[in-house]
Amino acid sequence: MGRNIEIKARAADFAGQRARAEKLAGSGPEVLAQEDTFFRAKRGRLKLRRFDEDRGELIYYERANARGPSESRYMILQTREAVTLRDALSKALGVSGVVRKRREVYHVAGTRVHLDTVEGLGEFIELEAVLGPDESQEDGRARVRALVEALGISDGDLIDRAYIDLLLDRRTEEDDP
Repeated sequence: MGRNIEIKARAADFAGQRARAEKLAGSGPEVLAQEDTFFRAKRGRLKLRRFDEDRGELIYYERANARGPSESRYMILQTREAVTLRDALSKALGVSGVVRKRREVYHVAGTRVHLDTVEGLGEFIELEAVLGPDESQEDGRARVRALVEALGISDGDLIDRAYIDLLLDRRTEEDDP
């Protein structure tokens, strides 16, 4: 399984943080429209990320809900039949929810910097320090901490849950009288 150390945070100054990320990366972002369909899984999380009608990635991952840098273990399978795969998994497992976002991806010192605009939630930053086979969790945490500081992410901006959890929480709050 692949491993990374990551954080997720609300973007306190999206435009300013974008400018800092671009300066650190030395080039502009890759811009992606993503739709993540989350399936009911007995362990970890399983989602199908669609980029268009045909192209997507089936992603299984395990990560504790934690504020601050935490390890994520993941497996990714590329597909050219995203809609068919989504439909089959929906029938077999059921869908827990869908997250739609616009993602700007920057690459800084072995770390992916994601500036996300999430439908129904707002603007966020994710940092993912991909760990090589010989790298420790502490190596990744050090890279993430350096970028947290460089991008002006405060401890109060950090969140401890996935976007799908935030959307499901919001849906529950709206359903409560």
